[in-house]
Amino acid sequence: MAKTPTVFIDGEAGTTGLQIRDRLATLPHITVRSIDPDRRKDPAARQALMAEVDLVVLCLPDDAAKESAALAAALGDRAPKLLDASTAHRVHPDWAFGLAELTAEQPARIAAAARVSNPGCYPTGGILLLRPLVEAGIIPADHPITVNAVSGYSGGGNAMIAQYESRTAPDFELYGLGLEHKHVIELQQYSLLTRRPIFVPSVGDFRQGMIDSIPLHLDTLPGKPKAADIEALLAARYAGCEHVRVVPASAKLEPQALNNTNKLELRVHGNDKYGQAVLTARYDNLGKGASGAAVQNIGLMLGIAVETSLPAVAA
Repeated sequence: MAKTPTVFIDGEAGTTGLQIRDRLATLPHITVRSIDPDRRKDPAARQALMAEVDLVVLCLPDDAAKESAALAAALGDRAPKLLDASTAHRVHPDWAFGLAELTAEQPARIAAAARVSNPGCYPTGGILLLRPLVEAGIIPADHPITVNAVSGYSGGGNAMIAQYESRTAPDFELYGLGLEHKHVIELQQYSLLTRRPIFVPSVGDFRQGMIDSIPLHLDTLPGKPKAADIEALLAARYAGCEHVRVVPASAKLEPQALNNTNKLELRVHGNDKYGQAVLTARYDNLGKGASGAAVQNIGLMLGIAVETSLPAVAA
């Protein structure tokens, strides 16, 4: 009988860690190992548990994730596979980027990798919209791009969650207006952009859900494509994808429809009369934007089929 794979979530008490644990709890063919809560910050205890499992998920701040990765690396031949949910290794050349839909070859790269970095929530939708268009030459790599995004407050960590749930936070706010948001590097690199994009994040008074939107003046692009041309290219690129699909444009879009799933919807909202379009990606910032994508990567790294969404809750 094959050995049941074992997983340790280093930082399982955080929002992403808890959601990963909830998803893994539904999978009988994966065993989740936990550390004594009193020893969760003890490097020796964590390293000892790392030596006993097949895969470690790092749900930690960036510096702590780097320290945890070093603990694992020090185990040598006994080191487990690592999946990092922080920002620490997302553009590191020695870590595979854990966005399975990035290219046709990416699932195999993730499956073969000993170290994988889970994508950021905001860049996931922008990358999936932009990369196929840059690769096809519809959008030049040096084209000025703006990505606007809104997320539920669960993406902001425990402090932001506490503010919203205690009703001391504003209903809506833009942030990152110094244009130095840490996700920009990842967004630019994996979208194949040579010009730094403008990224404007925002947060609203809802727990989870996300929309990325990218406005385009189509008459400034090579060949002056129509909205239908862009939609057709994206539809062909993601045909057959389990978690990503291209759907018809809508007059309105709300961010919470895909909550607790690992689904992501792409739309092209166009007006040919004005030569304009808005590309949108809708998904759950805790699902395809974090924990759902992590479980998808865990399945690839362990070579097993997994359910990536949370179980439906009866009304």
